[in-house]
Amino acid sequence: AGASVSLMSFAETPWINIGYSDDKNVYRNFQVNAVDPYFLKTMGIEMAEGRDFSANNPADQTSSMIVNEALVKQFGWKSGVGQKLPGKIEQQIVGVVKDFNYQSLHTKIQPLVMIIKPDTFFRRINDISFASPLQPRISVRIKAGNLTANLNTLKQVWKTVAPDQEFEYRFLDETIAAQYLAEQRTGSVVKIASTLSIFIACMGLFGLATLTVVRRTREIGIRKVLGASVGSLVQLLSREFLVLVIIAALIAFPLGWWAMNKWLEDFAYRIHIAWWVFPIAGIAALLI
Repeated sequence: AGASVSLMSFAETPWINIGYSDDKNVYRNFQVNAVDPYFLKTMGIEMAEGRDFSANNPADQTSSMIVNEALVKQFGWKSGVGQKLPGKIEQQIVGVVKDFNYQSLHTKIQPLVMIIKPDTFFRRINDISFASPLQPRISVRIKAGNLTANLNTLKQVWKTVAPDQEFEYRFLDETIAAQYLAEQRTGSVVKIASTLSIFIACMGLFGLATLTVVRRTREIGIRKVLGASVGSLVQLLSREFLVLVIIAALIAFPLGWWAMNKWLEDFAYRIHIAWWVFPIAGIAALLI
């Protein structure tokens, strides 16, 4: 359990975009968030090097910053701790966090700076833009268990602290899931379309198989009298359909790989399509 206050939470993306020209007139661009000393611990963000903000260290309020690994790579530093951003920005880096996705997986992790008090920092930059209102957000991590009781406790505390303001809340997992609503809808449509396609194909194959059996009834009878087994008869009748299924699979495999690859290109962080998926799909089609 834990709680933290930040200017932007994971429910608002992107965070504050900052741009400025450094002492060599190179334009630098990165994301910024103002957080309290408990933000990293509450959100479970791991340190790569250095230390977290300390509530007992007054210097952290105005003179320290924490950055992510992406920013260290952008500036070409071997170690970020002790560094300062080139230019007029005075805060010193006291810690580097491991890269974490604070935006959708569609977006590559951007260089990030976290500070406690943004006033002096903002006065020394050229450009600032943000998509959500700049107002404090409270993030609370609660233990698994009685959710209703936990929410009631938070409501009571909120009424004590801010009696004139309505208690509003959102669950982080639901907020993150909403970022992929389009993918969820696409997945549902594909599942329904695939089920209908398989059903229609099976009905067609069943009709063709029935017609073939009717036409070859005499041949089947003769083979049965001569000692042919049921398995050999099924193999005989299914051979031409299996050839058609194999041809269809050979056509569908490259088209399926191309379509899925194109869709996955929309994600900065994505899986790669394994080769074994296609043989399994082909075997499943043959069994059906």
